[in-house]
Amino acid sequence: MGSIYLIRHGQASFGADDYDVLSPTGVRQAEVLGQHLAKLGVRLDRCISGSLRRQQHTAQAALQHIEHAPVLEIDDAFNEFDTDAVIRSLVPGILDEQPEALDILRNGANNRAEFQRLFAKLIERWISGEHDRPDLQSWQAFVAQVEGGLQRILERADSRQNIAVFTSGGTITALLRLITEVPARKAFELNWQIVNTSLSLLKFRGREVTLASFNSHLHLQLLKAPELITYR
Repeated sequence: MGSIYLIRHGQASFGADDYDVLSPTGVRQAEVLGQHLAKLGVRLDRCISGSLRRQQHTAQAALQHIEHAPVLEIDDAFNEFDTDAVIRSLVPGILDEQPEALDILRNGANNRAEFQRLFAKLIERWISGEHDRPDLQSWQAFVAQVEGGLQRILERADSRQNIAVFTSGGTITALLRLITEVPARKAFELNWQIVNTSLSLLKFRGREVTLASFNSHLHLQLLKAPELITYR
């Protein structure tokens, strides 16, 4: 069987003006991942990234430690969904019951627990399909986008290939939904646990795909450096 390694990007710059940049911790996480894969002797036949900078930078920092790594390919299908658009479109609908929501969301880096609580509430509204808007990509459309990327991989792959996909938590969540048929709400409960640069492994034969492992971050745990285990 072939293998697809789903790799979440390293820690991004949460709370900064530009989130789509790896923090110094994110760069270190990616380097540790690459060193770990090299020690395991993992041979990669293809490497694919979404087009977001944090995804590509993670790939570049990891792949520099792997001998004979293939050229990085870019596929927008593995981009994260537009979290800012979800917040902008759906937050007005919760202001009556959560009047403090705007202040919390604007200052998320200083109040991470409250930010996560509100963000999870907005995601529930998004995935329900009951609040779809013409100017906002729906959850179903996002899942279809990710499915298209997966199908393109499978069309070109043979059953002996090892393929790395550098992507984001929401994209991995959509793939979990597609492959395991877990309800979207349960999939997002798993999403909140996905560690930066963690590995989730898919095994495939032809068009059949199964989940072999989820959210492995042994490469970080072995360093016994808790500050490297991050979730955003």
